[in-house]
Amino acid sequence: VQLVESGGGSVQSGGSLRLSCAASGFTSRLYSLGWFRQAPGKEREGIGAINSDDATTYADSVKGRFTISIDNAKNTLYLQMNSLKPEDTAMYYCAAGAGVYRDYRFVIGSETDYGYWGQGTQVTVSS
Repeated sequence: VQLVESGGGSVQSGGSLRLSCAASGFTSRLYSLGWFRQAPGKEREGIGAINSDDATTYADSVKGRFTISIDNAKNTLYLQMNSLKPEDTAMYYCAAGAGVYRDYRFVIGSETDYGYWGQGTQVTVSS
C-alpha cells in the first residue's frame, strides 16, 4: 500500500492550491481516506475525510474553504484548498484507514485511526 501526495507549494493569502494523493496497492475501495496537516510545533490535525460511499466530513477550521474529492478510476484523492490563510501553512498528509463513525456519523477521527500514510507535501501561505 502506497500513498503519494503532490501539489504543495507557496501561495499568497487568498489563493488556491489543489493537492493530490495517488493511492496504490489497495485491493478494494472499502476504506476511508483522510487529509491531515501538521504545522511546526503543533500536533497533527485532521482536516477532512471521505469514506467508501464518497461521503465527506471536514474540520471547522477548513469547512467551506476546502473540498475533498476522489477519482476512483485514477485511485487519486484530491484536496482543493481555496481562500488560503497564513494559518493553513503546514505539511499536508493523506492517510487511509477503515473509517471512523461516532453515533452513526462519519467523522475524521484521529491519526491513530489511519494505518497508511503518505510522505507529506508542504503548503506555505504568505500574507
